[in-house]
Amino acid sequence: PPGCRSSPPTASSKPPQMQNPNGTILQLYHSGRLSAALHAFQSLPSSPAPAPLSAATYAALVAACSRLRSLCQGRLVHHHLIASPDAGLAGNTVLNNHLITMYGRCAAPDSARLVFDEMPAKNPVSWASVIAAHAQNRRSTDALVLFSSMLRAGTAPDQFVLGSAVRACAELGDVVVGRQVHAQSMKSDTGSDLIVQNALVTMYSKSGFVGDGFSLFTRMREKDLISWGSIIAGFAQQGCEMEALQIFREMIAEGLHHPNQFHLGSVFRACGVLDSLEYGEQIHSLSVKYRLDCNSYAGCSLSDMYARCKKLESARKVFYGIDAPDLVSWNSIINACSVEGLLSEAMVLFSDMRDSGLRPDGITVRGLLCACAGCDALQPGRLIHSYLFKVGLDGDVSVCNSLLSMYARCMDFSSAMDVFHETRDRDVVTWNSILTACVLHQHLEVVFELFNLLQRSVPSLDGISLNNVLSASAELGYLEMVKQVHAYTFKVGLVNDTMLSNGLIDTYAKCGSLDDAAKHFEMMGTNCDVFSWSSLIVGYAQSGYARKALDLFARMRNLGIKPNHVTFVGVLTACSRVGFVDEGCYYYSIMEPEHGILPTREHCSCVIDLLARAGRLTEAAKFVDQMPFEPDIVMWKTLLAASKTHNDVEMGKRAAEGVLNIDPSHSAAYVLLCNIYAASGDWNEFARLKKAMRSSGVKKSPGKSWVKLKGELKVFIVEDRSHPESEEIYTMLDIVGMEMIKAGYVPKLPCQYTSFDHTNSDLSDEDMSMEYG
Repeated sequence: PPGCRSSPPTASSKPPQMQNPNGTILQLYHSGRLSAALHAFQSLPSSPAPAPLSAATYAALVAACSRLRSLCQGRLVHHHLIASPDAGLAGNTVLNNHLITMYGRCAAPDSARLVFDEMPAKNPVSWASVIAAHAQNRRSTDALVLFSSMLRAGTAPDQFVLGSAVRACAELGDVVVGRQVHAQSMKSDTGSDLIVQNALVTMYSKSGFVGDGFSLFTRMREKDLISWGSIIAGFAQQGCEMEALQIFREMIAEGLHHPNQFHLGSVFRACGVLDSLEYGEQIHSLSVKYRLDCNSYAGCSLSDMYARCKKLESARKVFYGIDAPDLVSWNSIINACSVEGLLSEAMVLFSDMRDSGLRPDGITVRGLLCACAGCDALQPGRLIHSYLFKVGLDGDVSVCNSLLSMYARCMDFSSAMDVFHETRDRDVVTWNSILTACVLHQHLEVVFELFNLLQRSVPSLDGISLNNVLSASAELGYLEMVKQVHAYTFKVGLVNDTMLSNGLIDTYAKCGSLDDAAKHFEMMGTNCDVFSWSSLIVGYAQSGYARKALDLFARMRNLGIKPNHVTFVGVLTACSRVGFVDEGCYYYSIMEPEHGILPTREHCSCVIDLLARAGRLTEAAKFVDQMPFEPDIVMWKTLLAASKTHNDVEMGKRAAEGVLNIDPSHSAAYVLLCNIYAASGDWNEFARLKKAMRSSGVKKSPGKSWVKLKGELKVFIVEDRSHPESEEIYTMLDIVGMEMIKAGYVPKLPCQYTSFDHTNSDLSDEDMSMEYG
């Protein structure tokens, strides 16, 4: 075939003809010079007729191609065999069996099947070879079909056939058929063969039936390294890491077998998952003893173990000690640096990897993109994006998903949307990533537009998609959409998804529909977890139903459900809303000693709000001073709002300074402090603060509202005239305003304060017309 045969030698470079080609080729093959044997074959003259070769020579040539995994040369030998003057060679069963094995090892199972089907006579080796050719090339279904055909043909399977059939079942995860093959092996004289039993242990372990695999393992009369490796890997892969380490210790204690790189790889991964640094270091010493710490497979797992145990320096040291790090090893150390947020170091490793001659794959790039978070990482993220185009990885949907998430984390929503629109084969992760980005960047209207597209693009949505829609609905108070999502969960069978149910409870509560939240909570029954309880408690608390929140908390404790930090946020909020100061202080005091929950900033904010609402501003200020961390802007704003309510000018000034020290452009602090000065009649300070606002360019953020009309979400912003029906809208607002005045509503303006002396003030008419509150 084209590209396989070498160019014919020229007259000047034509090699001398071999006197005895059979002897030469066989001598080269048996001395281990496989490439030389194939080169000698290619040097044979092809005209006027192919040189005659013996069956033994053809067998040696096919075996050489098989060992070298050289499909192209194997096809040349096969074609030469077909064209041989000895017509009997083409139908030789032994040679055809060699060809089937060669094609299987060279990843050409279809060619192996073609040879098998054209064989005039088949023996058990023929069946074993063709079944193995399909099983080892992930053509497991075809391998099992051939196995069934073999049984129907009346040929008894040997240990190699049974081993291949079991491996095919393991690849498919088909334990039912695997058990049938197991039963077939029990009838056979070869059922107790080590090859079959090792394959069965692997099959049961990989398919999630590690207990059956272990039971078979314990009954095996003899065990080799594969037996131990199969059961250790099985336990490690099925989440039974401690059992994997225990069996590994038994293997070492038995003393009959020395561990290889695959045993060490499994136990290092088990140590990493368990975060068991002590065990890992002991096994590291063992790997040094057997000189396997520099092996790429064991070394990669060891480096990963240290990274999982937060020992990045040890992970680096192991990695740089590997003799020839492969792609997996590089990806592991790059990902370890990325997880720790060490973007610069990950980028240096990425550059070194490319210099070593290895081509990065999608896993490499995804690891780098995961480290890009925040505005400072945007430029490196863009460089990685450019590299993707250069090497053609921009078509990999998983890479595009990571790229989209990177732009969202780096606060570049526009680029995230561009990546989304450019991604051709979107999967559910793509949709979830862009929905999460929209929620993160507060583009909530876009969430609903994408949600409508998503429903038309995929057969059914998952819980993550729906939770994103619920988050947007909660922000907008969009109750109708929440009900639609709730109905959809029944339609697609997600009604028992606990995470989604908790999202429904939380969103119903945030939309003010506490009856629906409580009803769904009760429907969950025993599926309720601490998040379910906490969501409803917080919902009651934030809506002012403090007694219901505290009663639900008492019921939760009586059932023995341990509260979490969110639960106490709800409890403290409930106490704050109704003025249960002593109860709130009590609950705060028992958080750590009774429940092991360290107070967070959020809990402290609740206590400050609790004291401030009750007018105990001095105690609130003292609590701020005694906190184990610096007060944040929320705490200062809480004090500032309470200072306005209780007309405490000094406390208001201190709180406003606290807010402005953190965010000098925070308009709410200026507005609230203006209100305090206006309420106390201090118009000179009021004017000074107003001038400071103007000079620093601080403006109050415009109000925003929305309404759904005829299936479309309409968004309105104060003083916005861009809407095509703005004139009609403002006319209606004027009518509503007049009706409000008729009903007795009087707007509170600064000019209404009787102590205001306009002649001694720097306030403009614009300042006098501004409403604060």
